[in-house]
Amino acid sequence: MILQAHNLTKVIDTGTHRVEILRGIDFEVPQGQFVAIMGASGSGKSTLLGLLAGLDSPTSGTIIVDGADITGLSEDKLAVVRGRKIGFVFQSYQLIPTLTAEENVLLPHELAGGPVASGTRRARELLDSVGLSDRLDHYPVQLSGGEQQRVALARAFMVKPPILMADEPTGNLDSVNGAHVLELLITLNRREGTTLVLVTHDLSLTSKADRIVTLRDGQIVSDEVRAAAEAK
Repeated sequence: MILQAHNLTKVIDTGTHRVEILRGIDFEVPQGQFVAIMGASGSGKSTLLGLLAGLDSPTSGTIIVDGADITGLSEDKLAVVRGRKIGFVFQSYQLIPTLTAEENVLLPHELAGGPVASGTRRARELLDSVGLSDRLDHYPVQLSGGEQQRVALARAFMVKPPILMADEPTGNLDSVNGAHVLELLITLNRREGTTLVLVTHDLSLTSKADRIVTLRDGQIVSDEVRAAAEAK
């Protein structure tokens, strides 16, 4: 299993009472699977994804990423794990406004200390694959929402992470751009051979994902593996 969560809980103490966001989550994902995490607002979907990605710490439980226990690691060590193992696509794009599209995509490669020539070549290939070869030198403010999210997709795949996580990646887009970005995400994921864990409200994903995990009130209430995934 490339991703595991054992008895995961997340509790927030407001000072007057405790809020249980996640309650005893057990979750395992094999290499290459496309998992859609679904549920109503407030069900704990984004919190679960953030914990799995090492963006937040659980109250209790264990998280294992590609064989390594990341529970309790320092922020510096978590940053190393994220840089090597996990690509992340946010709903709000999270592009750096002072960098061009190409520079935004190159950033993870540069932070990892990769060679400039091969990084530039891969960044341009990825931007071409999402239809933005003519936007290399454009800044985020010069791009539409759909174009910014496509830059974010290219950036997420830049260092060929074994795991890609996406939190409502089409949430800020209209239906046409959202469908296009989602199709690009799935196409890139299959081409790169990564494991995809995606949080979404989009019911149309049930026909595309290998597995649908549904949360309610911080617990998994349904975990459905489609026949096509079982046959892999």
